[in-house]
Amino acid sequence: MQFTAAQIALLINGQVEGDATVAVSSFGKIEEAKAGQLSFLANLKYEDFLYQTQASIVIINQNQVLKQPVNATLIRVEDAYAAFAALLSKYQQLVSEQLTGIEQPSYIAPTAQLGDNIYIAAFVYIGKHAKIGNKVKLFPGVVIGDNVTIDDNTILHAGVKVYNNCQIGKNVTIHAGTVIGGDGFGFAPLNDGSYKKVPQMGNVIIEDNVEIGSNATIDRATIGSTIIRSGAKLDNLIQIAHNVEIGQHTVIAAQAGVSGSTKVGNHVMVGGQAGIVGHLTIADGSKINAQSGVSKSIKQPNSIVTGSPAFEYTAALRSQAASRKLPILEKRVMELEKLVQQLLAERVTS
Repeated sequence: MQFTAAQIALLINGQVEGDATVAVSSFGKIEEAKAGQLSFLANLKYEDFLYQTQASIVIINQNQVLKQPVNATLIRVEDAYAAFAALLSKYQQLVSEQLTGIEQPSYIAPTAQLGDNIYIAAFVYIGKHAKIGNKVKLFPGVVIGDNVTIDDNTILHAGVKVYNNCQIGKNVTIHAGTVIGGDGFGFAPLNDGSYKKVPQMGNVIIEDNVEIGSNATIDRATIGSTIIRSGAKLDNLIQIAHNVEIGQHTVIAAQAGVSGSTKVGNHVMVGGQAGIVGHLTIADGSKINAQSGVSKSIKQPNSIVTGSPAFEYTAALRSQAASRKLPILEKRVMELEKLVQQLLAERVTS
């Protein structure tokens, strides 16, 4: 697809400087872009590339002052980065909307309900009484279990598995290989030292506008629901255990794990490889640094914790600073002990 500078300016509420009829068909980084590509400049560290780039169109900030002539057509906007991101989203939406129809081979249970303008790729399986909303996109290898509900405009990429009875809202994106609704890790210890599986009878509810990365796992509840609230964003390779609740607009980076029945609040930020123990409460707005191990509830909103076990961020920094001084302190203590011994020896001889 090709778009002119004038068309792009309309989409992002920008002002064109240069040839409004010049067209682009792809995107490129400002330092690498070629003719026929669109780029942007938001970070002034890259400003020199603005005067060298071969890009046909460059989106820049409204207040950008030019130091040299520019060959590209410019589109000035309030926030170049946000405008470029919005343009990418719009382009992705346009490409996605072109995908419609049902490819073969695929299996759709006779009792399943399908919405309008959907796309079902080859090798998709849709179980009994499943409900698929309008403009849903299911890519190759997706498996939808019995009684699953998927609302409008949701996209499930290749190999996503959604177990029976789970519910997925509107405008959700789930990337390749993720499993929704696998059994929670529930096993009861027996007197002989073995473990008996506790049936996991609940489900997973994913609300609207959630995005989940590749190869994440969200376990179904033992009883009730594991819930991912609206607007939450989960990275790749994340484990969410049974009966966990992730709050609205919370973001969790790759390889983090949340243990069973923990309630994570709204607008929480969890760094990569962080681990959260089960049955805790994480207050709204909390920030958990990468590789932190959270073993106690965080009750104060907007807290920042780090370390393993995790504790308050500024106190942790002071402890780290003090620990670096331990060799010096040890040397001073040894010198002091030596001096005390000398003084005692002199006192005895006198």
